[in-house]
Amino acid sequence: MSTSLDSQESPGDIVSRLTGPGGAFELVDDDVLGTRMPVFAHRAGSLGQVLADSLRYGDRDYLVTADRRLTYREHAAQVCSLALALRTEYGVGRGDRVAILAANGPEWIVAFWAATSMGAIAVGYNAWWSPQEISYALGHTRPSVVVADAKRAALIGESDVEVLTVEHDVPRLARKYPQAPFPACEVAEDDPAVIVYTSGTTGRPKGAMHSHRNLTSVIEYHRMNNALAQAFGDPMDPGDRRYLLAVPLFHIAGLHNLVVPRIADGSAVIMHEGRFDVDRVLRLIESERVSNWGAVPTMAHRLLEHGDLSEYDLSSLTAFSLASAPSSPAFHQRLRHALPVAERSLVNSYGLTESSTAISVATGDDLAADPSTLGRPIATVHLEVRDADDNPLPEGEEGEICVRSPFTMLGYWEDEEATAGAIRADRWLHTGDIGVVEHGRVRLTTRRSDLILRGGENVYPAEIENALAEHTAVSECLVLGMPHPDLGQQVAAVVVTHEAGAVPEEELRTFLQQRLAHFKVPTRWRITQEPLPRSATGKVVRNQVTVEP
Repeated sequence: MSTSLDSQESPGDIVSRLTGPGGAFELVDDDVLGTRMPVFAHRAGSLGQVLADSLRYGDRDYLVTADRRLTYREHAAQVCSLALALRTEYGVGRGDRVAILAANGPEWIVAFWAATSMGAIAVGYNAWWSPQEISYALGHTRPSVVVADAKRAALIGESDVEVLTVEHDVPRLARKYPQAPFPACEVAEDDPAVIVYTSGTTGRPKGAMHSHRNLTSVIEYHRMNNALAQAFGDPMDPGDRRYLLAVPLFHIAGLHNLVVPRIADGSAVIMHEGRFDVDRVLRLIESERVSNWGAVPTMAHRLLEHGDLSEYDLSSLTAFSLASAPSSPAFHQRLRHALPVAERSLVNSYGLTESSTAISVATGDDLAADPSTLGRPIATVHLEVRDADDNPLPEGEEGEICVRSPFTMLGYWEDEEATAGAIRADRWLHTGDIGVVEHGRVRLTTRRSDLILRGGENVYPAEIENALAEHTAVSECLVLGMPHPDLGQQVAAVVVTHEAGAVPEEELRTFLQQRLAHFKVPTRWRITQEPLPRSATGKVVRNQVTVEP
């Protein structure tokens, strides 16, 4: 039901009405793993309950690809059949792991809901992993079964684990028991439901454990966003929205913040399958009348490089957001010029795998006030900037960003040391990111591991990268520290240009000298047309970048 905005009601009044006593998204203090914090009072008790409730959407589209459709009713039937097969034929029970190693597809999602609804733990393996990385993950999480497509199944090698193929086994088992009931399994809210691996840009990837509470809280956050949009005059019913899924399902952007929340509001997930192809994606938006697109910056870069977008009918798009990896204000401006929906509704956000969803979100108004901002903390998130001694700092002072919320992961799977380093007293998550809060808004300066110490001066790569991105010849760039016999470290830059020979090093140096302090201007350069290496989540893999060609 649509709710119009009362002309006498301020934005703060609307939020208070929705989250206050008796509100649809009432917030109450509750105990979460021994710590009191605000939580959504009306959240579901488990993902199994969320699945069962989805049946009320009946014959509405839930999953749509270029050549397949699955309604809510059909999806629930397939999930229940597969869950029964997993329990009776493969002995999967509460707490057992069901690993999924496959490219995006409806079977991935059916397997996820089958596992979580029966109390098992769905483990999203990175579909881009090498055989060695797959072998490590199998030994790490010890799944009862692996759901894998043919390409990835061939990479598993010798293993005792049961492999169910996406092409044959999952479709067969998902239809084998058409009258199967919803799984009956009692789980606690803080039981693990999902393990998602961090990007692994340094060292071994870690398995972030997310609970049923984490995911049901994410659902409530997205439902509240829908209610706020309607309160501010959005005429579209949440159930009529159609969300493009073009990011990997083994990442929280695709799974936690798209596939899972959609099942609670009756909207459709429009899945792009295969490698990201701009023309195919835009044609899918046309044919399926996609309304919402959450992209990683890599995709948005390719969109801009595709050229004139006027030949595509993108009029159905009403919302466009960037997430999962940093992007510069200059890039945002280029995107607004090229894509009408970005001009109207571009939002940016900041979050981690460990946080399950966004930590903060920058609205269009936030970005207009401060193009470099990552916005304000979202509902239930308590954010502090802390110094090296773990003391909270006042606004305007720079330090480590620390957050506490019911979204925060349980910890890392079977890694007590890493968990203790990330989640400390009173469930505070130490992000390792350096930032500042200004006028209530978060601005990220750099990751602690990326900090360059040059002659006693702290140099933040993000600041230099944002400045370089303003140069019209620069497509993307990365700044890193290199050893220096006198200064300790010197500043180096790898710059990817649109065209060969587009800009000489001296021009870039002069460009930065006009914008930054002298000690921040790189002294070592590499100018290339070779794209920067990126992880599956769109982040630059910094340890694979060198200044030497």
